Amino acid sequence: MNQHPDEGAPLVQLVTPEGVRVTTDENAAYRERVAHLDAAALRDLYRDMVLVRRFDTEATSLQRQGELGLFAQSLGQEAAQIGSGRAMAPQDYAFPSYREHGVAHTRGVDLADVLRLFRGVDHGGWDPTAHNFHLYTLVIGSHTLHATGYAMGVQRDGLVGTGDPERDTAVVTYFGDGATSQGDVSEALVFAAVNNAPVVLFCQNNQWAISEPTSKQTRVPLVRRGDGFGVPSVRVDGNDVLACYAVTAEALERARSGGGPTFVEAYTYRMGAHTTSDDPSRYRSAAQEDYWRQRDPIDRLAVLLRSEDAWDESWAADLQAESDALGERLRETVRGFTAPPSSSMFDHVYASEHATVAAEQAWFAEYETSFADAGGAAQGGAR
Repeated sequence: MNQHPDEGAPLVQLVTPEGVRVTTDENAAYRERVAHLDAAALRDLYRDMVLVRRFDTEATSLQRQGELGLFAQSLGQEAAQIGSGRAMAPQDYAFPSYREHGVAHTRGVDLADVLRLFRGVDHGGWDPTAHNFHLYTLVIGSHTLHATGYAMGVQRDGLVGTGDPERDTAVVTYFGDGATSQGDVSEALVFAAVNNAPVVLFCQNNQWAISEPTSKQTRVPLVRRGDGFGVPSVRVDGNDVLACYAVTAEALERARSGGGPTFVEAYTYRMGAHTTSDDPSRYRSAAQEDYWRQRDPIDRLAVLLRSEDAWDESWAADLQAESDALGERLRETVRGFTAPPSSSMFDHVYASEHATVAAEQAWFAEYETSFADAGGAAQGGAR
């Protein structure tokens, strides 16, 4: 019988599922990466994860109520996203797929704006250049090529290896285990490797590509995918926010200094459904879900905070109030979204005016006007 691909690969871990710090010779360098994170910083990481989970649960409820067309949960993957996102510098650029809500939060994106996409009133809802955080990508794996190309551009613009920490730039692209079966990801690894591009390819292995388990995607641990292209690779406990921070910080520093790409496999678990159109009970067991629920990344950090006397009940109460306020604001904001004018489909197709698009927009305006002339503007506009 073949060994399961998730078994047997070394895993960087700084905090156990029981909330105990791991101190070994093997993880000493990574422990140095988080040595500056004091009690306040750990509470900030905990706050990030709690707020992102509240966003996740509220958005799921809104979809069930018919306020969103669809929603992709990040439930259980908060540590991988918050840890890696907080390791980024302001000038670094992130290319997400479609469930990187935690990374969006760390980049300063208003999470309410994320829901404009899932409501169907906008392609994204935020200005990518204001946050160095690209719009969500729904085509599986395609954005890894965009990220690698952007990283090559940063490299050619002289923004790598200058020694100036406020100038040197790296790129992070996020994708799931299922995306590693896409040709685009392999192509991104080729271009990243041969061009020594300053990009971190961050794979969140949540063990399910919709209903397909990792064992039907690969014969070996996914972390070895990078090795085959000559890209340094590391596997990290994706439910350990400190380990994810440390591993990403090291990879980003290597990229910014001119050391090239890194492939990171964050081994985690999708505790929710693939999207709200999915029913995971049809393809995985309750026992497996219970096993991973006991490894909840938020609970893990809470235990660590308490064991190190960094927990404060007053602070926890304030966080609960902040979480409740976020939930209320999300509900009000989503219910207040209005449909954009149909002509907006022509906006932002290109960065500058394009003759073909302009001609199509003029035709469409004339087409809509024809309904008004016939006394049917409302029906024509609705179509």
